[in-house]
Amino acid sequence: MKRPLFVACGLRKSFRGLLATDDISIEVAAGEVHALIGPNGAGKSTLVNLLSGLLPADGGTIELDGHRLERLAAHARARAGLSRCFQVTSLFAAASVRDNLLMAVQAHRGGSFWPWGRRDSEAALVDAAAALADRVGLGDRLEAIAGTLPHGAQRQLDVALALAARPKLLLLDEPMAGMGPDESARMAELIGQLRREMAILLIEHDMEAVFRLADRISVLVNGRVLATGDVAAIRRDPTVQAVYLGSELAA
Repeated sequence: MKRPLFVACGLRKSFRGLLATDDISIEVAAGEVHALIGPNGAGKSTLVNLLSGLLPADGGTIELDGHRLERLAAHARARAGLSRCFQVTSLFAAASVRDNLLMAVQAHRGGSFWPWGRRDSEAALVDAAAALADRVGLGDRLEAIAGTLPHGAQRQLDVALALAARPKLLLLDEPMAGMGPDESARMAELIGQLRREMAILLIEHDMEAVFRLADRISVLVNGRVLATGDVAAIRRDPTVQAVYLGSELAA
């Protein structure tokens, strides 16, 4: 069996004696979309914070492409190839799409200009920013102010900022939250394109999107992985149906 690109093994985290994640293990293969689903309070946010380095784990290991990450800070994990989009979009709202992307590219690739000074003198960075905008469908909105973009476009920009790190594994934390049908369809199409270039761990409540996009699904309940399998296996699993949105999973 081919070794997975990403392996989290035995992750544990407690808060004042309350066990939030209990011996969680997840594997993601190269080119795979692995969805993480579960009810509110299941431990999904805690797990993603453990994986991305915003929280230290009490135990367990994290490995990406053969390199151990669990002792690394969040920025070092990003350099190692693990990039994250947050549930709440984080942008420089008063800056243009281009400037948001230029700052992200500069942060990950370096450059000689001062962060808040003129950046358009470095053609390579400008080209990289434009390429990222094209990649997520914002090529015609480079001069738009980020804070004035519709919600769906802001989420697309957030994905582009994460892509500036050139990740091997992209963590998407509810990328379709708050979107209408058209915006959700555009985001689903983008995720479908990105899977050709990187592994994706997708946390999402939109079950229709999960069933359409995921190669495998892990169901998290009470801080534990209840089941992992392909879409068909998860949909017909009686325990999953009983514990988490049974009517929707069985539809």
